[in-house]
Amino acid sequence: MTDTLAPTRRARGTVLAAAPLTIMAAAIIAPSLPAMREDFADTPGSGLLVRLALTVTSLAIAISAPLSGIVADRVGRRPLLLTGLGLYAVSGTAGFFVDDLYLLLITRAGLGLAVGGIMTAVSTLITDWFTGERHASFLGLQQAFASLGGVVFLPLAGLLATVSWHAPFWIYSVSAIVVVFAIVSLREPERNSPAVGGGGRLPARVVGVYVLALVVTLVFYMAPTQLPFLLQGFGSGPVVVGAVVAGSTLTGVVGALTFPRLRRRLGPTAITTVSVALMGAGWLVIGTAGTVAQVVTGLLAGGLGVGFVVPNLNLLLAESADPARRGRVLSGLVTGIFLGQFLSPLVVQPLVQGIGIADAFTWTGIALGAGAALAALLSNRNNGKEAR
Repeated sequence: MTDTLAPTRRARGTVLAAAPLTIMAAAIIAPSLPAMREDFADTPGSGLLVRLALTVTSLAIAISAPLSGIVADRVGRRPLLLTGLGLYAVSGTAGFFVDDLYLLLITRAGLGLAVGGIMTAVSTLITDWFTGERHASFLGLQQAFASLGGVVFLPLAGLLATVSWHAPFWIYSVSAIVVVFAIVSLREPERNSPAVGGGGRLPARVVGVYVLALVVTLVFYMAPTQLPFLLQGFGSGPVVVGAVVAGSTLTGVVGALTFPRLRRRLGPTAITTVSVALMGAGWLVIGTAGTVAQVVTGLLAGGLGVGFVVPNLNLLLAESADPARRGRVLSGLVTGIFLGQFLSPLVVQPLVQGIGIADAFTWTGIALGAGAALAALLSNRNNGKEAR
């Protein structure tokens, strides 16, 4: 296969530079959560509200992504990306100046609007640019850069959090540099036909991908929302918390880079099953861990699973999306991913209150392992029927 639009090297580099700004946008403040909880202790419901300061960003992304998809199809990918990058820099760094928890939540919602636009524009541009194996390879590279951002930004956020819980918010200013490169290097891709009209109902397979993305992300986001408090029990400070949570993104890089090779050998269902099994094993290790090193081991396994599953689901949708509706179809994946992030503390918190953080990881890992085993069994049965 050949590239459909032959993007320049600078354009490809700009899109890859935008990738780290998205997936870890909310998690950058994870090392600050314990200090934020102490600072806002007098605010009613601060225990939950502080966690929501991390995940309200994800809710805003989930809500705004469908609108971003419409904008990408009707107005263009480039204007959407430039607007998102500019809003990202402004709303992200605003948290440094805020001392009111409710106002902080508003700025975090603004950050979510920005990320929804950036992710939708980037995913659609990549699908415009590439087909076939080049598409799979670049999706893997994009996910690797996104995970690499976690490896760099989370430990840096942990280090800055030792100075002040406000300090990590300056990391969001990186977007101001990326937007300059985007203005210079990106051009609006030509499309065969304009996107007009509603386009009808989404196929069940597409909706299933959205639901799977939601569930996987809901589980994975237990790392930044729950681990800071679990690690406090081991006597870990913000620097250690940032480094440990970044461990999941380190193997995410490895998983994403090996995804194109894996895709040539395994089908999408098999890749998803392996990914869920790896996450289940990792969460089971975390739940039963007695040391920080064992927690890291579990995170490494879970991160590897996420490195496989995200580009796999993205590619599944891209292959089934009509060119005139690419923005809208791919924006649904953004909604699924970030709705899962937002729901994570809300769904997991009752479990944490009932059985504790460690046991919540343990039982979640068991559930994921059982789900992966059931998926493998059903897949083998279906393959056997087709063979007969």
